[in-house]
Amino acid sequence: MARSQARSKRKFTGKKYNYFRKKRKRELERPPIETEMGDLKKKKQRTLGGNYKLKLFSTKYINVTDPTSNKTSKVKILRFESNPASKDYNRRHILTKGTIVETELGKAKITSRPGQHGVLNAVVIKE
Repeated sequence: MARSQARSKRKFTGKKYNYFRKKRKRELERPPIETEMGDLKKKKQRTLGGNYKLKLFSTKYINVTDPTSNKTSKVKILRFESNPASKDYNRRHILTKGTIVETELGKAKITSRPGQHGVLNAVVIKE
């Protein structure tokens, strides 16, 4: 059965809506891409309208920008710090937007959406 982003079959009270049609292609939902640390693995996926998204499954490197000097460099991720998005993601070391990682330039906060952009961008954070 296909995943769907369509309206729920039930109201907040629990009453069923009168359903009037089947699922539509435009309401299709895909499973989330949970980016991890490891060898580079990415995939190009076609979306509605002929557009595409780059799915990043795993990577070892990250593009880090230093806001003081405004320089960007590609550095290696040394270790995972925390992911405030979810306790489960934090436990499993999943990289999403807002995740804090330790790099060669210091701690950095991820600013891109790796499951949709296909790249890891981050900004150095001062402590």
